Amino acid sequence: MAEAVSFIAGGRAALASVGAAAGGSVRPQSTPPDEPGGERWRLPAPSKPTLCEVFSNHPRDAGWAGFLTAQLGSGPVLWVQERMAIIEAGRVHAPGLPGLDLVHVSARDAKSALWAMEEGLRCDALGAVIGELWAEPCALDFTATRRLAFAAEKSGVPCWLVRVGAGDANLSGARFRWRLESAPSLANPLDAKAPGTPVWNAELFRARGHPPGQWRLVDDPARGPSARLDLAAPTVGGALAKAGWRVASG
Repeated sequence: MAEAVSFIAGGRAALASVGAAAGGSVRPQSTPPDEPGGERWRLPAPSKPTLCEVFSNHPRDAGWAGFLTAQLGSGPVLWVQERMAIIEAGRVHAPGLPGLDLVHVSARDAKSALWAMEEGLRCDALGAVIGELWAEPCALDFTATRRLAFAAEKSGVPCWLVRVGAGDANLSGARFRWRLESAPSLANPLDAKAPGTPVWNAELFRARGHPPGQWRLVDDPARGPSARLDLAAPTVGGALAKAGWRVASG
């Protein structure tokens, strides 16, 4: 889903070494880069399916959805939304997610949402479980997140916990914790006053076995809904782009 992945963490020198100006493709790890100095970059990811947490920096900012859905694999997705998350941030709209086999659950409160997520993780036929919770509910404590992490690891079903309208990150059993926000879009080549290609800022502020970092992700509609972020282990510098993507210059 991304035409370009700009590498922020590590400084401008590391970004320039990828040969962004030439628009060279970032190849898979098994294939040498075509351009001199064209290192291969990857986003850090857990070594096996587990619980990952995503914080939206603003309750009205749905940029996290593009980041998250780009990483979903095959299989039906169980999407659980707490009632307050629906009221404050909106209900997920299945027609807006083409190609996604979606099972939607509307839960009356956080406790019910967490229960539905854990029950869903017991079904290894699912491709992923996503849960949206509003603010900082009492039911969402360290024990609850540990239960989700263990359930995901046991069944092999990745779980994403989305925190909408939450304040500071509290104690959690999530293996990876991200902050996501929409950034100013790229310039529209047809109309300077119209929005261009969507851009997201992604910050990994906690991860087991990986250093923190920041990335700028650029959506690419031309790649279609099947394109997704590559979540393999990081290489040089701790950032990565899927084969065929180009590293943006800014």
